[in-house]
Amino acid sequence: MLRLDLVDQGHSAEDKSHLVMDYYTQEVPSPSSKPEFLRFCEVKIQHLYDVLTPYAVGRWCFTVLLIFFYILRVIITQGYHVVTYVMGIFLLNRLIDFLSPKIVPETSTDEVLPTKSSEEFRPFLRKLPELKFWNSCTICLFISIFCTFLSFLDVPVFWPILVMYFFLLFYVTMKRQISHMIKYRYLPFTYGKPRHQSNGMRF
Repeated sequence: MLRLDLVDQGHSAEDKSHLVMDYYTQEVPSPSSKPEFLRFCEVKIQHLYDVLTPYAVGRWCFTVLLIFFYILRVIITQGYHVVTYVMGIFLLNRLIDFLSPKIVPETSTDEVLPTKSSEEFRPFLRKLPELKFWNSCTICLFISIFCTFLSFLDVPVFWPILVMYFFLLFYVTMKRQISHMIKYRYLPFTYGKPRHQSNGMRF
């Protein structure tokens, strides 16, 4: 803290006020400030996301190519079934978050979507937006492909059990999600948006 006895020594009232103002307005360096390199990388990554955001079809086509490449890697190596299983569980969880509403109907009095044509149009708000869904899936695929080059991750396992358990988990999870949609009467996409037509003359 600023010592008042030091301010009082040999200073006029105007000087004292300036000293106090300078003390309280000076910038304190943040101990958790990020290095310049990390800030530079964050800016570049954010700029890349801003550029790729409008191209949803192209982004997902690239992700599908990564899926095919991963499948090819698994076929060639004839292994990495545990990596594939973990990747499938992660992608399934991301899919459920993508299909789920941001506001759960049973915890909110507001409707997620209008149930009547006369109600105000409200778009479907996802728990996981499309861009973040694509981002997490793509990063997961990159990590999974990288793991197929690490031999110690090729754990021997009876893979038909993993396949059967994954499809069972997929069935139970999707059944619960569909039941939730039916119970609260919503669909995981925006529909019914009004189209405004011009009242001007048509040629």
